[in-house]
Amino acid sequence: MAQPFDDAELGALLHRIADEARQDFAKGQNLGKVADYIPALAAIDPNKFGIAVTMVDGRQFCARDALEPFSLQSISKVFTLTLALELVGDELWSRVGREPSGTPFNSLVQLEYEKGIPRNPLINAGALVVTDAIVAAAAVSPPIKAIADFIRVRAANPTIRIDDVVAQSEKAWGYRNAALANLMKAFGNIKSPVADVLDTYFAQCSIAMSCADLSRAMLYLANAGIDPQSGQRVVSEQRARRIKAIMLTCGHYDASGDFAFRVGLPAKSGVGGGIAAIVPGRMSIAVWSPALSAQGNSVAGTIALEKLAAAAGCSIFD
Repeated sequence: MAQPFDDAELGALLHRIADEARQDFAKGQNLGKVADYIPALAAIDPNKFGIAVTMVDGRQFCARDALEPFSLQSISKVFTLTLALELVGDELWSRVGREPSGTPFNSLVQLEYEKGIPRNPLINAGALVVTDAIVAAAAVSPPIKAIADFIRVRAANPTIRIDDVVAQSEKAWGYRNAALANLMKAFGNIKSPVADVLDTYFAQCSIAMSCADLSRAMLYLANAGIDPQSGQRVVSEQRARRIKAIMLTCGHYDASGDFAFRVGLPAKSGVGGGIAAIVPGRMSIAVWSPALSAQGNSVAGTIALEKLAAAAGCSIFD
């Protein structure tokens, strides 16, 4: 049953969770390691921890490093999925599935076996198809502008930017993503030039946001597709529900089942250490801690969300 927290109680809860995360690091707990296959991410301090909650009524609560920007990485896939569905509609589902992959986020094996149709839009191959749809349909050039502007409006922060250092590092070391895109091109499931798709994809993953911005930007999914602060309908209620369903089943790669078991919220992780989670009808949550599990998910971030969901009684299964 949902717990009726007042402002002081919720603020105190977030600070307690942040303090516990700090104590875990001080004790030398095994809380993973930062992503090292992208050099720009390998340099991030693993001791960083931020958490922010934005309620549908506009109240926001932050703790520790919640105002420090970090690169979205795969969390950007939720925004691009939303945007692509608005641009091309349900035709997108003929090119990408809606099933958990059960394999690493950058796996080539399954994609080859299934003839270039990715299992879902939240693994890398699926996100590349989604980005390709935006590249082909966006009315602005370069297409990354459509993605960045969409995110800026959702966050109500026009200063959100692409971290060029991270983007260049992604491009320099993005061999596997290039292999995924070229394989799908061979199967006819990438329509635009591969270089354009990859450049847009690397840039979208490198958009830098704070937990405070991210929790604000995801608020439309907590409010049945409507931005509760502007009153703008971003997506239909049905589409918002379906995006959240994919987040629940696919948002943490081959650890999605474990996350649903422990936390019980639609969520999306990124190898920058962020996780965005949705409590339908109540709030959106963003947490950032750069040290990752073997599956590429923030270890301390997952623990924090598990504690918050339990204390607030906000798992969708409660």
